[in-house]
Amino acid sequence: MNSREKFLETMNFNPKATANKWEFGIWGATIERWYKEGLPKKNYPRIPTNIINTTASLYTPVWTNEWRKEKSLFEKVYKESEREVKLPKGIASMVGGLYWPTQGFPLDYDVKEYFNFDNYQMLVNVEQLIYPHFEVEILREDERYIDYIDIDGATRRYSKEQQVLPGGLDWLIKGWNSWEQLKEQRMRLDNIKERLPNNWPELVKEYKNRDYPLAVGGYPNGLFGSLTHLIGYENLFMFYYDEPDLIKDILNRLTDIWIALWEEIMVDIDIDLCNIWEDVSSGKGSMISPATFKEFLSPYYKKISSFLKSKGVKIIMVDTDGDCNELIPLFMEVGVTGLYPMEVSAGMDAVAARKKYPTLQIMGGIPKLDIALGKKKIDEFLEPVEWLLKQGGYIPFGDHFIPPEVPWKEFKYYREKLNDLIDKAPK
Repeated sequence: MNSREKFLETMNFNPKATANKWEFGIWGATIERWYKEGLPKKNYPRIPTNIINTTASLYTPVWTNEWRKEKSLFEKVYKESEREVKLPKGIASMVGGLYWPTQGFPLDYDVKEYFNFDNYQMLVNVEQLIYPHFEVEILREDERYIDYIDIDGATRRYSKEQQVLPGGLDWLIKGWNSWEQLKEQRMRLDNIKERLPNNWPELVKEYKNRDYPLAVGGYPNGLFGSLTHLIGYENLFMFYYDEPDLIKDILNRLTDIWIALWEEIMVDIDIDLCNIWEDVSSGKGSMISPATFKEFLSPYYKKISSFLKSKGVKIIMVDTDGDCNELIPLFMEVGVTGLYPMEVSAGMDAVAARKKYPTLQIMGGIPKLDIALGKKKIDEFLEPVEWLLKQGGYIPFGDHFIPPEVPWKEFKYYREKLNDLIDKAPK
């Protein structure tokens, strides 16, 4: 089977299927360490530099520092498709478990080749949030920080020292007036076809002949997730109580845009799954109550899942970090079929989740930090993976991006053993 066939059959709980060999992703600092410790350096990850859409290109302006030197270079970078620069510490290379393109992250090739990973999970490359984009504008820069307006209109701060995802400083929606303006100018329903890229006919040809899973959705598109980008976390928590009608109006427009756009896409190509980004859980549980979930998320999830299933899309995956135990039954009630990356350090247990919810599709669930603890610990946490693989509906990989604390030697032992378990499971 190719990567697409493996994914579909695994998620269909076919006991004869071989699960995909993927990792969620690998931090840039980790890749740099592994090159020094033995990973053959053949095809260094190249950071995408041209602005495509909010899913593919958020944070892109800060990952490549060439544009900060002079404006002419800034203009030049965005006419290029990618550039080889030293990976920032807080950028991650995509290795299949998390879809691509996303967040200006590069594709990995060397880890994929070394461990014979399957072809990556991909996102349909269209604009699903803000259209047209905002102009990127540098507001302030000093030795420590860059404050800038990103293509989604949010004002963010990038730390030159930490080199991680920029933090939010200011948000587009502050109340009804700003929302009505945004809705009229950049979240319209009468220009859906314009959200398709200029090279859409060429992409359609590629997608029709693909050997990888193809998804709609993805970061930062979600019924909680998108609001955090438009309003900000703290403001959102207040708005649930102070401005409930505003929240519902925003969610109505978001779901209407997604459904209209996805329907347009599916005129030309079939889709394998929908990925919805939420990150609605913290290390100690859900960031919203079940009552808030049922009022503000459930109706729109039902609308989305009903549409997708009417189009033959049977896999709806939610990406949320943290402890999502409380949310699993709520997600399943509204049509979500699977969750990932099942963060062990936050209290998630893939075996327990599978036993409690036998039809739940699961990806991830392997304690990434424990890989650094050596063979004995690796053998211990991989033991239940064999049982999970035999149940179907499970693709194992680290429960988030592999951190730089993990040496190449230990990762190599873990990944070779996991690959062997995957190969033997269908037999």
